[in-house]
Amino acid sequence: MQTTACNSDKLKAEAKRLGFFGCGISAARRLDEEEENLRKWLDNGQNAGMIYMERHFEMRLDPRLLLPGTKSVISLIYPYFPHKIQSTGNLPIISKYAYGEDYNVVIKDRLNQLIDSMKSLYGNFTFRIFTDSAPILEKKWAQLSGLGWIGKNRNLIVKNAGSFFFIAEILCDLVFNYDLPAKNYCGTCTKCIDACPTQALSESNGLDAGKCISYLTIENKSDIPKQFKGKFSNRIFGCDICQDVCPHNKKPILHNNERFIPKLDWLNFTFNDWNQLSKTDFESIFRKSAVKRAKFDGFKRNLDFINPELIQ
Repeated sequence: MQTTACNSDKLKAEAKRLGFFGCGISAARRLDEEEENLRKWLDNGQNAGMIYMERHFEMRLDPRLLLPGTKSVISLIYPYFPHKIQSTGNLPIISKYAYGEDYNVVIKDRLNQLIDSMKSLYGNFTFRIFTDSAPILEKKWAQLSGLGWIGKNRNLIVKNAGSFFFIAEILCDLVFNYDLPAKNYCGTCTKCIDACPTQALSESNGLDAGKCISYLTIENKSDIPKQFKGKFSNRIFGCDICQDVCPHNKKPILHNNERFIPKLDWLNFTFNDWNQLSKTDFESIFRKSAVKRAKFDGFKRNLDFINPELIQ
């Protein structure tokens, strides 16, 4: 049995060396304070067609059910804001997180490297790694570990650094000295709520996924409801509007990872360029990208939906 806390400074130094912007650690427990909000969100149907969010309810609240014996939740954030972005003029827009290779693969590679470093530091231990790949309230754990707060746009916001970060976790049976929760600095600002073109955000109810452009262009497998016609602001995969307007993103942290750079120069593709794309072209361009989750038919559906919005 571990009798003394592991040195967390060495872990955080290794995480920084591997490109993580922040690393925070919390004691594993059941998030009793989140139960009511999560149940209300699901009961109100705000998860839309994401039925999987209704599964593993207890596991979402208690990470110890994901890995018996878990003592610590290590939260990490990795920047993804690109050095070059698409014009917000008349071009179809793809969310910045999907410019390069699929973040699940890239970040897990870094997590595995960090695990190797941890074994050198602490010896063998039991662990599991995740990045948007398990029923875990990752933003809440990141907030509890002091990395940032959950903003009104429901993204994790890091003080003086913004919200363009991927979040990852390591569950393990090691014990550390734990970090303090981060404070919320949104104040009275409602810029993200006011800017959302589909009114998916509200102060009282948070995010209604069924109205969110990210959900409608990625997770949604049905036709896009006609009520949103003309409200997508040229978005064809994901949406960054609520982040772009956030005052905390005035100086976003740029990534420094070649794998997040588009392999082909599609950033300036027009609607016509995308519309002429064949299935083979799509699969070639996005072979390693998160965009492939929409699949070719879903991508074309999104293009067709925004076509009348474009000024030719």
